[in-house]
Amino acid sequence: MHPNDAPALFERAVQRHLRGELAEALALYDATIGSDPKLAVAHANRGLVLQSLKRPEEALRSYERAIGLQPDYADAWYNSGIAFRILNRLNEAERCYAQAIRLRPDHAEAHSNRGNVLTALGRPDDALESLDGAIALRPDFADAWFNRAVALERLYRLDEAAASYERAVALRPDFADAWFQLGNTQHRLRHLTAAVRSYDVVITLRPAFAEVYINRANALRLLEAPEEALRSCDKAIELQPEFAEAHNNRGGALQDMERMDEALRSFERAIELKPGFADAYWNKALYKLLTGQFAEGWQLHEWRKRKSEPLGDRTFPQPAWSGREDIAGKTLFIHSEQGLGDTIQFCRYAILARARAAQVIFAVPDALEHLLRDLHPSIRIVGQRAVPPPFDYHITLLSMPLAFQTTLDNCPADIPYLRAEPDRVDRWRERLGSEGFKIGICWQGNPKGDVDIGRSFPLQCFERIAAIPNVRLISLQRYTGIEQLAQLPPGMKVETLGSEFDSVPDAFVDSAAVMESLDLVITSDTAMAHLAGALGRPAWVALKRVPDWRWLLDRSDTPWYPTLRLFRQKRRGEWRSVFDAMHDRLLEQLAGAGYRQAHESD
Repeated sequence: MHPNDAPALFERAVQRHLRGELAEALALYDATIGSDPKLAVAHANRGLVLQSLKRPEEALRSYERAIGLQPDYADAWYNSGIAFRILNRLNEAERCYAQAIRLRPDHAEAHSNRGNVLTALGRPDDALESLDGAIALRPDFADAWFNRAVALERLYRLDEAAASYERAVALRPDFADAWFQLGNTQHRLRHLTAAVRSYDVVITLRPAFAEVYINRANALRLLEAPEEALRSCDKAIELQPEFAEAHNNRGGALQDMERMDEALRSFERAIELKPGFADAYWNKALYKLLTGQFAEGWQLHEWRKRKSEPLGDRTFPQPAWSGREDIAGKTLFIHSEQGLGDTIQFCRYAILARARAAQVIFAVPDALEHLLRDLHPSIRIVGQRAVPPPFDYHITLLSMPLAFQTTLDNCPADIPYLRAEPDRVDRWRERLGSEGFKIGICWQGNPKGDVDIGRSFPLQCFERIAAIPNVRLISLQRYTGIEQLAQLPPGMKVETLGSEFDSVPDAFVDSAAVMESLDLVITSDTAMAHLAGALGRPAWVALKRVPDWRWLLDRSDTPWYPTLRLFRQKRRGEWRSVFDAMHDRLLEQLAGAGYRQAHESD
């Protein structure tokens, strides 16, 4: 063969290329092009070699030459899209994939990759159309099913996303990325046991993948299996000793296990490894608040605004109030954050601020506007996202304990600071009547958030209390959990308040009125506990072993609410002792109040 014989040179280049001898293949493609500069396929293959050598900019120039010589070269357009995607030039990548599809409508890979890029461009609806096209062409195309799942996740269609990931792993059982993302989606759906199983498959396929151990640990913590979660964190650290996220999550598992000093050391190790790690600072803040170290805890609590999922991060051109600035004669805008219970607990600080400022505007969740409208006659209540009137300073609600330098000794506890509407109280008092010892009960919080894990309990836990003569249990439960009313044990009675109870969009207005007619409230750690406390009503709160930070550790009272009594689990996940203690305490209380009692047989 003559050295300038382009077909022979090209054939030798292809052979070297297929054997993975990239440097030799590149030299032979260059020789081919030197012999025949107009051979488009040589330019295109040269681009593939350069792409394999991680030289995408040079690869693009070769693809461009191929396309210049042969504008209908679909594969050159497709490979250009891949190179642009590597370079994160997404719009150009999408344009190249679209052109490849126009030239070759049956190019399933181009449809799939275009869908992937469209998702990255924030166009998941368009992405789905392209990905469905890929799957129509190749129903067994596992990558297309995977990309489809990613697009569905962006659309918050999580059940469909999980189904697409499942299809991908069914087609390719060793598809580790799909198993990992399936586990993450199952986690988001609160299918936690299934998520752990998916993560276990990933570990089988990629035993050195440290991140999967961390996600597995998160799911296990939510399943209230902190010991196993700790082992998973330790494995991640064994694989990657400076993995800050692993140390942070390890601290959470240790805290769940009441190994508090070790938990703190893990949070601090995470911060040491990753300065500015907001999530670790946040966990350290919650540790400090849980253990009553408020001075440091409130300072660290400000890191919530810089978390991976920030809290209280609204911004305004006006300056933030830190508590140090003189606001006499000024207008302060307070904006609430986090849950309804948080707003009910900390709205008391708006009253304190009113004593310092000429005007206070308080933005609250829309559902609480009605309940809080009489918080103070001079405080203007507006909706959460309403455009506020002009103001001079602003502050997030959960930053106010820091502004007022709150400690365990000076928690503002001027109770009540909320009041039910008198007319509504009269209506419900007449409806309830005066017979018996009336106990309002609530057993289930919002199950959608991680915060509810372990804090709710079955309605059946009230069975012994319900059997006490003269006691009336009255359900304050709304929405989630009411289905348990249809599954009561034989002989157990719980009264309900009808469809009109808190049926309006305004949350808790009827609950507040009913509480004024009750002798006692018994509740899980939900907004109902805060409402009872804010109204100054007697209430008992059933708490999991390591509760939310606001309830502190190992005490039966709370500095936030003088009328609340706390009943804590003796062992994680075990409610029997909590309700036995409530039962016995209630018998004592009723006997002391002169109620006729008869001990039921167990």
